[in-house]
Amino acid sequence: MTDITFAWSALGGDPALPSRVSTVARDGALDARLPVRELARICVGVCSLAAAELGARRAGRADVPEVRLDDGAVATAFVSERHLLIDGRAPVNFAPLSRFWHTADGWVRTHANYPHHRARLLDALGLPADSSVETVAAVLAERPAEDVENAVYAAGGLAVALRTAKEWTAHEQGAAVAGRPLVEHERLDTGHARVLAPIGDDPLLPAAGVRVLDLTRVIAGPVATRTLALLGADVLRVDAPQLPELPDQHADTGFGKRSATLDLGADRRAFEELLATADVVITGYRPGALDRFGLSPEALIERRPGLVVAQLSAWGAYGPWGGRRGFDSLVQVATGIAAIEGSPEQPGALPAQALDHGTGYLTAAAVLRALTEQLEQGHGRVVRLALARTAHWLLNGVERESAEGDLSSLPRLPYDRPEPWLAETDSALGRLRYALPPVSFEGGPVDWARPPGRWGADSARWA
Repeated sequence: MTDITFAWSALGGDPALPSRVSTVARDGALDARLPVRELARICVGVCSLAAAELGARRAGRADVPEVRLDDGAVATAFVSERHLLIDGRAPVNFAPLSRFWHTADGWVRTHANYPHHRARLLDALGLPADSSVETVAAVLAERPAEDVENAVYAAGGLAVALRTAKEWTAHEQGAAVAGRPLVEHERLDTGHARVLAPIGDDPLLPAAGVRVLDLTRVIAGPVATRTLALLGADVLRVDAPQLPELPDQHADTGFGKRSATLDLGADRRAFEELLATADVVITGYRPGALDRFGLSPEALIERRPGLVVAQLSAWGAYGPWGGRRGFDSLVQVATGIAAIEGSPEQPGALPAQALDHGTGYLTAAAVLRALTEQLEQGHGRVVRLALARTAHWLLNGVERESAEGDLSSLPRLPYDRPEPWLAETDSALGRLRYALPPVSFEGGPVDWARPPGRWGADSARWA
């Protein structure tokens, strides 16, 4: 499997285990100028392998179950938000002001899916709240792209100027990202080895009994926690009540989880009770945003020794953009991906929000590997991942599959329709059509144990 050894090594895995992974290759899956299919396959592959490894350890098996990937399942899952139907209704994935705009000297992309981000964008441009797309376009057409980027970010909104990969490499943030590993690891205490109860293998649920506190939003973090829920974890997503989630986005990434709201200022005791018996905390807010609530990794592990903390961010927690918000679409624009996938007349995009989905599966893999290592070594652990670092890997490290590669001897099948990897279920939200999970290993689960519920409908306590 192209390049899986690099990603597995970045996770600290046994170099002998990637031989347990095989792939059903499909032409037409996630076609792009960049090796998106390969990136997606690798991210799901290492996540599946990490799950199989932990499952074997907890089930007392001497061998690690084989991982069998299918490009069709991976490609379908990487655009799960597009395949979702709620009572036959297609989701709304991007608001009208989330798009590319022509500027005086190039292009800028904005993200305004959330009402507060839309308001800050319009404030930065000096426009009223009811401004149309045409009005915004006229204003942006007269301003330089980087001026718009700086002004919108200063106002708390989101906008990024289009850059080439060469320009990003020369940018101070691009250089900072390039100097970091794909997955950052850190030990923060000297706690004893974690004790996880033995599990059965019908199905093999590696994360059974693991309590995951999900403090993430949008796609990457929720994909990671959705995957851990598939693998048996008790996942409780906690949101601030004043920051409601987009309903369709929540439905797509809410499989297997429960959802609660909690004001970290007023309901601190309730949060501390959750933390006291949590095994994993995953955060997806911009770096530093949760520190004022005592939710930095150091503070969390001090109060809950032996905890695994995963931090997800757009740009990384370093460099001049370390404290900025960001989303997959914006990272594609800043790093040169949109320029590569587009044309001189119009920037482009990857066939999926692959930075989000790929980083989500890498995060789940990093958590699973941390739990495996804890079984013998103990220690509270922190893993950090960033969409921009995944983008750097896509641009500079992922190898495109070739005819002479390690998949050349396998029969090649077409990817011409997603239906084999879609399913339907009833839920509190209505009848759902959804993408099945792509994580696959011998004896493992094939679907989530529960559909998504309504945002914030559950109590802020463990099941």
